[in-house]
This record gives sequence, C-alpha cells and structure tokens, in this order.
Amino acid sequence: MTETALDEGAAMYQPYYPPPRRTNTLAIVSLVMLFFFAPASIVLGVMARKEIRRTGEDGWGLATAGLIVGSVLTAFYTLAMIFWIFIIVRYWPPMSDLPNQ
Repeated sequence: MTETALDEGAAMYQPYYPPPRRTNTLAIVSLVMLFFFAPASIVLGVMARKEIRRTGEDGWGLATAGLIVGSVLTAFYTLAMIFWIFIIVRYWPPMSDLPNQ
C-alpha cells in the first residue's frame, strides 16, 4: 500500500507571493497638488520621477501626469494673468486718464 504525502499528514504550504510594490508618495502628492498649487506639482513630479528611477517603486505614470498637467495648468494660469493685466491696463477708464510723465 502506497501512501501519498497528503495521507501522511504533510502540511500544505501556500505559494509564495512577493509583497506588492509600493507607490511613490511624492508621485501621489504631485497629483494631489494639482488641485491646490500647480507649480508645486511640477517640482514634486520631477522629484518623484528621479526617486522612482533610483528606488524602482511604482508611480511613474502618476509623477508624469502631475508633471505634465501641472505644466499645462501653470502655463494656462500665467497666460490668463497676462491677459487680465492687459485688459485692465487697456480698458480701465481711470488708468487711461492718468497724465504721462
């Protein structure tokens, strides 16, 4: 009579699963900062990408999204401010009545 390993009471072991890879914290913060202060998102995105390259963590896409969207939003805000300054200077009635020096 042959007995198998299960019949002998051998323990069943679960297969080894590697721990999940961590997502870089700076990449997450870079994406969150888009809603509060876009230029900070650019800086954090660059820092996160450099750290991800060094450590091998996940989050490259988050850092890239924070960097690109932060750059676009910062450019948009800058152009909007320049436009509003131009409009105020050009069309503000009291400003046009000032004497030239």
